[in-house]
Amino acid sequence: MIKKGLFAFIMLFVTAALTACGNGNENDGKTTIEFMHSSVEQERLAVINELVAKFEKENPDIKIKQVPVEEDSFNTKVVTLASAGVLPAVIEVGQDYAKVMDKDELIDKDAVKSVLDHVGHDHFYDGALKLVKTEDGKSFTGVPISGWVQGIWYNKEMLAYKGFEEPKSWDEVLTIAKAFTDSSNKKYGIALPTVEGGFSEQAFSQFALSNNANVLDREGKLNMNTPEMKEALIFYQELAKYTMPGSNDVTEVKDAFMNGSVPMAVYSTYILPAVYEQGNSANIGFAIPTEETKAVYGTVSALTISSGLEDEQKTAAKKFVEFVAQPENMTRWVLMSPGGAQPVSKLVVENEVYHANDVVKSFGELSTEIAASFDDVQMFGLVEGKNFLKMGDVTSSGAIPKLINSITVGEKKVNSELKKADKAISEILKEK
Repeated sequence: MIKKGLFAFIMLFVTAALTACGNGNENDGKTTIEFMHSSVEQERLAVINELVAKFEKENPDIKIKQVPVEEDSFNTKVVTLASAGVLPAVIEVGQDYAKVMDKDELIDKDAVKSVLDHVGHDHFYDGALKLVKTEDGKSFTGVPISGWVQGIWYNKEMLAYKGFEEPKSWDEVLTIAKAFTDSSNKKYGIALPTVEGGFSEQAFSQFALSNNANVLDREGKLNMNTPEMKEALIFYQELAKYTMPGSNDVTEVKDAFMNGSVPMAVYSTYILPAVYEQGNSANIGFAIPTEETKAVYGTVSALTISSGLEDEQKTAAKKFVEFVAQPENMTRWVLMSPGGAQPVSKLVVENEVYHANDVVKSFGELSTEIAASFDDVQMFGLVEGKNFLKMGDVTSSGAIPKLINSITVGEKKVNSELKKADKAISEILKEK
C-alpha cells in the first residue's frame, strides 16, 4: 500500500498506444490481466492472494497475475514498465503519483469513473474522493481503497495532570505546548516536524489550510504570499519554540511522543499500532488543527486502470477493481495494517469484521472519529473541488519545506522567507 510521504514527480512522455501491455488472452480462453501492488510482506501478500483467489472463483474467465513491487521502488517501476509499453492493467497508486500518471495520460479515467459510478459515490468519505478527483473535477484518477490521516495526537493523562482537555484551537495547542516545555530537562510541549522535507510540508499545510491559506487560488494561480499564509507561518514558528531542537523528522517526532517527552505530536495514523503495542490505546486522543476551519492532511491508496487496454482487458480490470471496492473486501484490505490504514468508506467503518479487529476495538469510538475526519481533508492545490496538477511541481521543488525549516530551525524572519519561497515557486510554475 502506498502509505506515506509525497512522491518525487517523474514526468513521462509515452503515448497511450504503448501503455497497458503485458496483459492478454491466454490459451485456455481466460483473459489475463496484471495487478501491480506494494504488498510484498508475507502477511499482506497472503491477504491479497485470498482476494485474488476469491475473485477468480467468482470470475472463472479472468486470471489475475500479480506484480508485487517494494514501495520504495514502486514509482520507478511504473516509469520503467510504461516506457517499455507493458504497464499492468490495474495499479495500486497514491493520489500524488496518480496525478503524475494522469498528466502523462496513463490512466483510463472513463473506466475509473465507470467503476465508481457503479460502486456508488455515497458510501465513500467526501474527502477521500476529493483526493482522487481530476483537475477538471469531472472524473477520478483511481478508486480509493484505504488511506491515512494526520492530526495532533495527545496523551490524555498528561494533559489532564495539568488541567487540560483536548485542544480545539491554535491558541489552546500553543497554551498546552508552553505549559509542558522545560527544555533544561529535555521536556517539550509538542513534537512538531521542522525538517527540510515533505513531512514538514504536510504538517504545516494543516495549519495553513485551517486559516484558509492555500498555495493556489481557484484559478490555479499562485496565491502564496497572503496575510492568511503569513499568520499560519508566524504561528508555526512560535509553536516550534516548544518542540525539540533541530530538524525533526518522522523518527524524532514519533519517538518523542512514544517515550513521553511530549504530550502532543503531529503525526499520521501510523502511530496507532505503536500505541496499541504499548497498551495505551485508551490514553490517546486525536485533535484537528482549527482556526477558521478544520483541516486534516490525508492520503489515499487507490486502484487505477491503465489507458490503452483492449476491450476485454478493460472489462476484466473494471470487474476486479469493483470487486476490491466491495465493503467486505475493502475491510480485508484495510485490516492488513489495522490502526495505521484507515477506511475510506463508511460501509467499512460499519462492518462487523472491522470493529471486531483487536487493534480497532482497542481504540473504541476513536477509530470511527478518525475515519470520519476524511470529510475534513484539505490539501494544498485542492481548491473548490479542483485538484490542480501543477501542485505536484510545487511540492517536488521543495520550496515549502525549505521555508518551514528556515523559519523554525533557522529562526529567520517570516516575511523575507515567504517572499523567497513565493519567488521560487513562481519560477517553477513559469517553467512548466
